[in-house]
Amino acid sequence: MQRKITHGGGVVFRLTSEGPRYLLVEAGGTQGRWVFPKGRVEDGESGASAALREVGEEAGVRARLIRRLGPVEQKKEGEWIRIAYFLMAYAGRTKPLDRRRVRWLAFDEAIQALDLGKSRRVLRAAHRLISATLAEPRRHRLRRAAARLAAWLALAAHALKRSLAGLLRRSGRP
Repeated sequence: MQRKITHGGGVVFRLTSEGPRYLLVEAGGTQGRWVFPKGRVEDGESGASAALREVGEEAGVRARLIRRLGPVEQKKEGEWIRIAYFLMAYAGRTKPLDRRRVRWLAFDEAIQALDLGKSRRVLRAAHRLISATLAEPRRHRLRRAAARLAAWLALAAHALKRSLAGLLRRSGRP
C-alpha cells in the first residue's frame, strides 16, 4: 500500500560560473547535520506548496518549482513519513522564520555533507536533471556547427569539381 505524502521538501539550486550550487540547511535541533529544507504538509496543502513554504521558512529563500523528484520514505521519531521532494530554482531571498545556518554547496560537497543515503540519491537525481538540461544547448550548438561545416564542405567540393573540370577541358583531357 502506498502511503500518503506527509512532508514536502525542496532541492534548490542556483547556477554560478563554477556550476550549480545546492541549498542545504542545518537540521533543526542538531548542530552540524545538513539536510534539504522540508516539513509537514498542512491541511489543504499540496506537497509542492509545503516544499515551497518550507524552503522560505527554513532557509529564507524564494524558489521556482521545476519538477517533482521521487518520494522518499523514512522513519522519524518512530513514525513512517513520506517526503515528496521537488527540484527548485533559486528566485531570491525572503525573511526566514527559522534561525538555521544555510549553505550553498557544489555537488560533491553537498553529497559529502548529506548524511542520509536517501537524501544523496535525491541529490543525484536532481543533479542529473540539471546537468542534462545544461548540456542540451551545447549539443544543439554542435549540431548547428556540424551542419554549417557539412554545407561548407559540400559547396567547396562542388567548386573544386567545377574548377577541375575547367582545367581538364583546357588541357584537352575529357
